[in-house]
Amino acid sequence: MIIDIPATTTGAINKKLVDLRESGGMVSTSRVLTMVIVTDESVSEDAIRAANEASFEHPCRVIVIARGGRRGTPRLDGQIRVGGDAGASEVIVLRLFGELVDHGASVMLPLLLPDAPVVAWWPVSEPAVPAEDPIGALAQRRITDAASSKRPHATLLEREKSYQPGDTDLAWTRLTLWRGLLASTLDQPPFETITSAVVEGASDSPSTDLLAGWLAMRLKCPVTRRKTKAGAGMQSVTLTRRSGDIVLSRDEDSTATLSTPDQPDRQLSLPRRGLRDCIAEELRRLDADEVYHEVLVKGIPLVLDNDRGATRRTARKADGRPALPAPLETDGADPESTSKPKRSRSRKSGTTAAAS
Repeated sequence: MIIDIPATTTGAINKKLVDLRESGGMVSTSRVLTMVIVTDESVSEDAIRAANEASFEHPCRVIVIARGGRRGTPRLDGQIRVGGDAGASEVIVLRLFGELVDHGASVMLPLLLPDAPVVAWWPVSEPAVPAEDPIGALAQRRITDAASSKRPHATLLEREKSYQPGDTDLAWTRLTLWRGLLASTLDQPPFETITSAVVEGASDSPSTDLLAGWLAMRLKCPVTRRKTKAGAGMQSVTLTRRSGDIVLSRDEDSTATLSTPDQPDRQLSLPRRGLRDCIAEELRRLDADEVYHEVLVKGIPLVLDNDRGATRRTARKADGRPALPAPLETDGADPESTSKPKRSRSRKSGTTAAAS
């Protein structure tokens, strides 16, 4: 059931919820949390659908702050969804217009469930520092999605600077199946050290960047991040060890192929995770995701350092110079000037002598 309440107030919406509870038997005592979705009005339905499906695992009150146009008179249009249109939750949609667009926290505050944790989710256009946002400051868990930004890789670097306990990103959540398969593969003999790894994925895939960082941090070996055409997502991981390469690759049919030395190839299910699965997983825990934080702070910089070193070595080879892992460190002198002795021509004899 969907009930529209145009040009209303939060008090009127609360009163309508009480009436529905008394007349229709709707209860909110079983709700375990409040989920606040902050999005634009044009893309709110996909987020609502994902929250409704996830609510069967985590019954909650869903408050959607749908931001409309900033021009015109301030106005709040409310909508209540219950029953089959709300999954196992109750959905309150707050469409804000005019100056109210910038005051979403004040509008939704009276509608929060008492003594229940709050989860904030920005499907698109998240704040620069989620924990300092008025809505993010009220939440124990803050969910963003770097894949929705125009510059996903730059967005991840910004996440490292703005991270606060409770922050997470759906680009990281999408890697759960990949991480599980790779970990289980390395639990099988032979137990050899991984000497290097290559992670291949789309140029606009932040999940590929995060997986490369996770492997660099956990395996403590050089990891190369290779970019393919945009939109392809995660594609393959190659782990190199003495007995041969382990390759986990996924095709467009969401079926993965695992290749290991001296073993027949195995076909594994590795589907692309939808919003429903990712949101449901994030709602299972409300504590800080320490592994995600470590990948941002330690893992991604390790991959970037390895890529810069490879670029320097390639450039030196192209110039016809010996490949070096890094320029020589000197006491402020130019490395090239210290690699060969300086020579000067004697004015008297015309011979060449080494300068001391």
